[in-house]
Amino acid sequence: MQKTGGDAPVNMTYSGVLRDKNGKQVVRVRFERKKGRGTDFAEGVVPSCKITGFQGFTAEETKELSKYLKEHTEDIIAKAKSISSITHLFGG
Repeated sequence: MQKTGGDAPVNMTYSGVLRDKNGKQVVRVRFERKKGRGTDFAEGVVPSCKITGFQGFTAEETKELSKYLKEHTEDIIAKAKSISSITHLFGG
């Protein structure tokens, strides 16, 4: 995903499928954009689509990122499952 935040592109990365403290399957998602010499970030979780932490993004931007997670939850989970199946090949 590349979304624009002002003039800077926002890049998204995600984990494989993980288990949360309650044993439910989740995928951790991280959004980043370069800003000057630093990097803004926001971290979230699907399927809850909640932003769990951020720095440099505004509250309004985090709402938009949460909305993005809701709209793309199925796709993100499917891609995370493919990562998880690949890591099993390496004993992960």
